[in-house]
Amino acid sequence: MLSTEQRKSRSGQDYLEKGTLKEGERSPNQSLLPLTAKINNHDCLEIGGCDLKTLVKQFGSPLYVLDEVTLRSACRQYREAFNRHYQGPSKIIYASKAWSCLAITSIVASEGLGFDVVSGGELYTTLNALEKMGLTSEQIAQQIYFHGNNKSLAELKLALEVGCTIVVDNWFELKTLAKLGNQTASINIPILVRFTPGIECHTHEYIQTGHLDSKFGFDPHQLDTVFNYISQQSCFDCRGLHAHIGSQIFEEQPHQDLGEVMVELFQKAQSYGLVLQELNVGGGLGIRYTEDDDPPSIEQWVKGVSQSVMKACDSRQLPYPQLIAEPGRSLIGSACVTSYTIGSRKEIPQQRTYVAVDGGMSDNPRPITYQSLYCLVVANRMSETCTETVTIAGKHCESGDILIHNVQLPQTRPGDILVVMGTGAYNHSMASNYNRLPRPAAVLVKDGEANLVVKRETHDDLIRQDRLPERLLS
Repeated sequence: MLSTEQRKSRSGQDYLEKGTLKEGERSPNQSLLPLTAKINNHDCLEIGGCDLKTLVKQFGSPLYVLDEVTLRSACRQYREAFNRHYQGPSKIIYASKAWSCLAITSIVASEGLGFDVVSGGELYTTLNALEKMGLTSEQIAQQIYFHGNNKSLAELKLALEVGCTIVVDNWFELKTLAKLGNQTASINIPILVRFTPGIECHTHEYIQTGHLDSKFGFDPHQLDTVFNYISQQSCFDCRGLHAHIGSQIFEEQPHQDLGEVMVELFQKAQSYGLVLQELNVGGGLGIRYTEDDDPPSIEQWVKGVSQSVMKACDSRQLPYPQLIAEPGRSLIGSACVTSYTIGSRKEIPQQRTYVAVDGGMSDNPRPITYQSLYCLVVANRMSETCTETVTIAGKHCESGDILIHNVQLPQTRPGDILVVMGTGAYNHSMASNYNRLPRPAAVLVKDGEANLVVKRETHDDLIRQDRLPERLLS
């Protein structure tokens, strides 16, 4: 960590000099700011050729600003890295829970990636985007994998109608699908079997999913019974296995260990007459939220996973299956920043100075939920050195609504534009209307053009679904 003296000599410009390189020189997940970030002649932060101060003036605040170049670069790096390092077929599918909307789905699909969805809503959004792009029903079905530990009957029926692959999570779901399949003649349900591999990694306990004490997936000791059951159901086309060990992971070894565990079970399934073709290792690669974070690059992660799977297959003389990965955060996280406008200030002598912004836990619940850390800059005065230590508070009626504690900034003024980095993953998708705040707008920027991709909610939107019984009007 930097000392107080070192921090005070810094400015927003240092984040570009040390934290961001040109596209192609650094893996996007290792960059604090989007790849196109720079300081313009007005000393303002510019992303995708767009001045952040101007964007806030045009579209309002808070505002999610998504850099198209960074998102596309991450997609391409995943795709090209698998082509280089894995000698069998591979497929990248975007974990759309990170941020699902029509524009992002369209960009990701245009880069040749598929989609991991976890609800009827995410499935519906993906379907709409792919249909608008002109994909056929068959092409759409091949691009979508439906996850979830408690899919509703309506969601399962929608998935069957679409024809996408269903990642089966538990006995209740498996038997429900079998019942639905047996009710329909000639139905062929593509499935993957999800299991918990018993691999733990150092990340927040809420986002660990690979250890045995997890709500997701079959326990390994159940798989013999599961394979036997599936082999007796003519409606199933069991294509492979799925496992996911967690999120925001910096360690490479757990994912490499996962390859050996999965290939061993892959081989076991064959003894039940199941001809598996796909091995889905999930996602979980972390991104750089702070200067101290040091995640592996996309290239490093892909190389390690690919080599572990190929080595495990070679030792058993098995052909290489189609290797599937499900990145979410590492695709979208670093591509977006959130812009706020600074308002009130409260100074507590010898204790703390609070600087408040016009958003907070409703547009970014991660600090209060996961104790997540972020970097931020005063975007309209990038070259000014840091002269004070402040705590950035949100505007919600909640003492815990703090975006970041004890951060060094230039002397702030009301109206300054504060930009928080790395907010593409789980910020918009987890946003709420707490305190009846409308959710922010999102803009997509590229080559100096800004396009609205999510409209800002209005006060009318907040009461649109409300209903007032007639008896309350008397």
